[in-house]
Amino acid sequence: MGTPKKILIAIAIIIAIPLIIALFVNKTYEVEREIIINKPQQEVFDYVKYLKNQDNFSKWATMDPEMKKTYRGTDGTVGFVSAWESDNDEVGTGEQEITNIIEGERIDYELRFIKPMESTAPAFMTTEAVSENQTKVKWGFSGHMDYPMNLMMLFMDFEEMIGNDFQEGLNELKTQLEK
Repeated sequence: MGTPKKILIAIAIIIAIPLIIALFVNKTYEVEREIIINKPQQEVFDYVKYLKNQDNFSKWATMDPEMKKTYRGTDGTVGFVSAWESDNDEVGTGEQEITNIIEGERIDYELRFIKPMESTAPAFMTTEAVSENQTKVKWGFSGHMDYPMNLMMLFMDFEEMIGNDFQEGLNELKTQLEK
C-alpha cells in the first residue's frame, strides 16, 4: 500500500469518526428553571401571560436597547406574536407566538429564530400555587440540532447557557412582582 493511499485512508477515518460519534449524540435538549414568588398564583399568571411584560424581566430584552419590536394580535391570547430585530448576534432576529394557554396554569410559545441561525423551538411558562400567597414559576425551553450538527452538543452546555439566562429573568420577575 502506497503512501498516498495511506494518507487518504487516514483522512477518511478522521472524517468518519466524528460522523459516527454524532449518530449516538442526542439531537434534543431541554432547559428549565423555576423560582418561588411571594404572590398568589392568579396574580403571577395574569402578569406572565402577557408577552410584552417579558420586556420587564427577560435578560434578552435588555441586551440591546436599540432592538426593534413589533406586535401582532391581542397580547395574552393565543396567536399573539411578539417579534424582535437586533444587530446584536446574541439577540438576533425572531418572533415568539403564544400557541396555547391553560388559564391560570400554563402558557406555551413557539420561538422562531431567524438570525443569526434559523430554528424553531417550543417554550413554556407555568405557574403553580405553593400556598395561598406563594407561586412556583417554571420557565422552560427545548431545542433540536440535526445530525451531524448535534455533535456540537458535546461541546456546548445549553443547560448552563440558556438556564442561566432563564434564572436571571426569573430573579428579575420575582423582584418586579414582589415590589
